[in-house]
Amino acid sequence: MSTGDEPARLRIETAGPGSIAAQRIRDAYTGDVLPAEALLTPEKVSAAPGTSNLPPAVLCLGREEELAWLRRILSSRHEGAITQSGAVHGLGGIGKTTLALHYAHRYRGDYSLIWWINAASPDEIETSLTALTHTLVPSWAAEANRVAQVAWAMQWLAWHPGWLLVYDNVENPDDLTPYTGALHQGHHLATSRRTTGWPDNAPTLMLGNLDPADATTLLCRLVFKDVTPTARQQADARALARELGYFPLAIKQAGAYLAQNRGISCDAYRRRLDSKLAKTAHGSDAERTLARIWSVTLHALEQADPLAVELLYTAAWLAPDDIPHSLLTPPGTDPDDIAEAVGTLAAYSMVTDTGTTLSLHRMVQTVLRTPQHTNGSQSTRHLQGRDRAEQAALHHLTPPPGQDTPTDDQWDTLTPHLATLAATRPSEHHNPPLTDAYIAAGDRLHQQGHTARSISLCEATLAQYEQVLGETHPDTLASRNNLAYAYRVAGDLGRAIPLFEVTLAQYEQVLGETHPNTLSSRNNLAGAYRVAGDLGRAIPLFEVTLAQREQVLGETHPNTLSSRNNLAGAYRVAGDLGRAIPLFEVTLAQREQVLGETHPNTLTSRNNLAAAYRVAGDLERAIPLFEVTLAQYEQVLGETHPNTLTSRNNLARVRELVQTAQQLNTATPATNTGQQPSSGTSERPV
Repeated sequence: MSTGDEPARLRIETAGPGSIAAQRIRDAYTGDVLPAEALLTPEKVSAAPGTSNLPPAVLCLGREEELAWLRRILSSRHEGAITQSGAVHGLGGIGKTTLALHYAHRYRGDYSLIWWINAASPDEIETSLTALTHTLVPSWAAEANRVAQVAWAMQWLAWHPGWLLVYDNVENPDDLTPYTGALHQGHHLATSRRTTGWPDNAPTLMLGNLDPADATTLLCRLVFKDVTPTARQQADARALARELGYFPLAIKQAGAYLAQNRGISCDAYRRRLDSKLAKTAHGSDAERTLARIWSVTLHALEQADPLAVELLYTAAWLAPDDIPHSLLTPPGTDPDDIAEAVGTLAAYSMVTDTGTTLSLHRMVQTVLRTPQHTNGSQSTRHLQGRDRAEQAALHHLTPPPGQDTPTDDQWDTLTPHLATLAATRPSEHHNPPLTDAYIAAGDRLHQQGHTARSISLCEATLAQYEQVLGETHPDTLASRNNLAYAYRVAGDLGRAIPLFEVTLAQYEQVLGETHPNTLSSRNNLAGAYRVAGDLGRAIPLFEVTLAQREQVLGETHPNTLSSRNNLAGAYRVAGDLGRAIPLFEVTLAQREQVLGETHPNTLTSRNNLAAAYRVAGDLERAIPLFEVTLAQYEQVLGETHPNTLTSRNNLARVRELVQTAQQLNTATPATNTGQQPSSGTSERPV
């Protein structure tokens, strides 16, 4: 592996001051993001009445107070987040998604468009937005890249009022800031297991278990359909609902089983659950309850459709949403057989099926990944499912006929599932081809500017290298550096800095004080200190690294220029413009000479020098330099590259300063109020 400078990149994984403070999306995007031929398209395109991608409506009883709360909050222009109470210890299954879906269907006539967004990660949010673009402008979307499709959807939502966006299964509330902070013409509704971390203007609804009477009514509706149960049947249903803890997911799945097996009464089913109690002693109350239900359901499925059970255990190890049927279809298997097996699982409420993809509840996956004990021995079905999931992922990456590598669509589809496989990797697990896929997917995310999303892939790769190559092999050290860098980009400095420190010490021991990889590691640690605000440690380390690179690599080596840029940036943050500006000027001149006028790192230097002029209050030099930099970014990287967007934002901010100063008829303040410029402080082995 070789080391090289990390190019400038806008951190789009996490929310920053710029996105939080955004006022209206049209100010930030209109006329800036899309190619010229598409600038007016979002404004002119109208959605057909009732446009939505909502899943089918499901039975939802006993949540009238919660529905009224949602309507009141959203109608008053607030965002809302449905979370659950601590009664189920942070697990899912409480009915958040069901409630949000019920709200969307009940009030769909009041919205111009409703769009359901899988929001477990920033990448999945973007995927849902590209689907919106494909729905509204299919011919244009077919030719546009992913970034442009997301930008188009954002612009459409900015221009058109009256929509509802439902973000389902949010893992990190910060992931929504680029959308809730910028889009104000409709309603935002989120479901999440997180009870904290929501902004002050997003009231949260703490959703608990069902009321006993509502739980009993729901169970009877699921089991008896439109037939009125007898008094005895109602009493048995009441006892079963109590046994299930009035837990919505448990009631839904028990009801699905009893509806499929009409000869089994609620009382008989409850007694079967009692016999499973001792075998499910581990986990939370909700997990134990569901494990008891599934042991009964799986026994029935094994008799009726063994392939369905195989599929369930395979899907348990993949990402919970949007699992293609094709991914679960092994070579030589009839796709119709897979479709029938999925249909069986859907009938038992074990999965949700769209006809081409399926989704599992996250708690279903948690329990299915856990070893189950039967007749005194531990079942290996969960591990067999893991093996099938790994084989499916590798088979999915088979290049199409006539091509040497998988397509972008193949990678886009599979990357969330690879990330899940990496995150759930059993201890001491060894699969070299899968590790290669982890590396390729992680590098691809990094090149796309989504490094923070590669953390599980980097963790699995490092564990594999430590196991096979040892703690201090150069490839292991490079992998450890990559993981530390991913932590840093994600804002997790508590894990990034210690890992950078360990990696540097090992590089020094194995490769020596002045090996290029050691110098890169030292630079990365200094960059992490700077991000943490620890300039007392960052600046001396940057100075040492620069001196060593000048000695080892030469005055104008690209990595030396990177160190010079980084040291100038640290001086600027420390307020030492007397040393920062001359160093930025020298670095820019050298990069122009060595790399060329329009190399990405040259553009970074030009941006940073302009920002330093702005901080110094020298807008006569800052504005023209920002203008030149933006024009070059647009030419070299394109209209929608993250660095282009950063450059455009920087120019807009400095122009805003000038306008404000003119309006107030005062001197322009010498402060940096805009988005921080990219500085390229880290180097990631490739």
